[in-house]
Amino acid sequence: MSDQNENFFADSIEAIEAAYEFMLAYAAQGREFEDGSGGPSIRDFLGNLDKGLDEIAYAAAEKIEAMEPQMAVRKAFDEFKYVLINDAEKAQKAVRVVLSLPSISSQMIDNLNASVHLRCLLTDIFLLDEAMKTYERTLKTGF
Repeated sequence: MSDQNENFFADSIEAIEAAYEFMLAYAAQGREFEDGSGGPSIRDFLGNLDKGLDEIAYAAAEKIEAMEPQMAVRKAFDEFKYVLINDAEKAQKAVRVVLSLPSISSQMIDNLNASVHLRCLLTDIFLLDEAMKTYERTLKTGF
C-alpha cells in the first residue's frame, strides 16, 4: 500500500479526532458565546472537522483499494464503507448547523458532542481503522 493512501486516511481521521478533542475542551469552558481572544477558534476546528467528514469515506475507499484485500474482506470493507458514508453525511449536517450560527456556545458544542450522529461516525472510524490494521497485521504475521 502506498504511503499516500495510508496518510490520506490517517490525516482524515486525525482532523476528525483533533476537532472532537477540542470540542470536548470547548464544551467544558461554559462559554455563552464565542470569544475572539486570538486563541484557537472553535470555527477553525469545526471547519477542519467538516473537511475531514468530506474526505473520510473517499480516504477509506482508497485505502481499501490499495490494501488489495481478499474478496470476502473486500466485500465486507466495501459494504461498511457505505455505512461510513451515511454516518459522515449525517454528522456533517449537524456540524454545518452549528457552523451556520453567528456565535457558538459551549452548550451548543456539548450538544453536538452528544449527537448520536457524531458518536456513531467516531465509532465507525475506530472500527474500520482497527479492522484494517488487524487485516494488514494478519497478512504480515499470520495472526
